[in-house]
Amino acid sequence: MNSPYFLMEKDLPWTDLGGGVKRQILGYNQDIMMVKVAFEKGSIGAAHKHPHTQSSLCVSGKFEVDIEGQRSVVSAGDGFYVAPDLVHGVRCLEAGMLLDAFAPCRKDFLP
Repeated sequence: MNSPYFLMEKDLPWTDLGGGVKRQILGYNQDIMMVKVAFEKGSIGAAHKHPHTQSSLCVSGKFEVDIEGQRSVVSAGDGFYVAPDLVHGVRCLEAGMLLDAFAPCRKDFLP
């Protein structure tokens, strides 16, 4: 289970998650996965939890991030870390994109 070596943005499908949120899966194998998530202003990444470790980079825009009740606003160049099984979510304050890395791979994201 590996992605191709080279992943060209123009060739990769986006998955519409509804509510102004969509994701594009980048490189992965069973141990790691990288995903771009685009948000329209006002859209919500609903609170959820999963058994994966997550590290995220705010590529653009501005987001209010909630991790287990702790809140902070992140903008381009900022990041956040989510340990396994912590409840977390985001609210998009200015349209933008997050780059999420997961370990192990989010198999539930694969077609």
